[in-house]
Amino acid sequence: MSRAAKLQKRAAQVGFDWPAALPVVDKVREELDEILEAMVDNDAEGIAEEVGDLLFSVVNLARHLKVDPETALRSANSKFDRRFRFIEQALRHLQRPIEACSLEEMDALWGEAKRQEKSTPGCG
Repeated sequence: MSRAAKLQKRAAQVGFDWPAALPVVDKVREELDEILEAMVDNDAEGIAEEVGDLLFSVVNLARHLKVDPETALRSANSKFDRRFRFIEQALRHLQRPIEACSLEEMDALWGEAKRQEKSTPGCG
């Protein structure tokens, strides 16, 4: 991610850049659409290429929004880890193996973790 940010910053310094964040959002959507097309075509190589393009575009969007992508991803990782541990702990408390739970049950617990974070100052 940091390499992508450096490349984009260098290009922006000579004027090769979007004028604002909204066109970058459109580019992110375009890249996501291209992933979907590659998925429909069952094109593994195309999928990998388009995922790379999407990540590059998301880093560019972060730059336009003055968000450090590395920091944002670390924060997202921490949030996911916290919420997933909540699911694991809740199921241990219920004496239910996580493997026996449906995605819907785990998603409901995920929602509960989000609600608890929002109601706890300084969390989430």
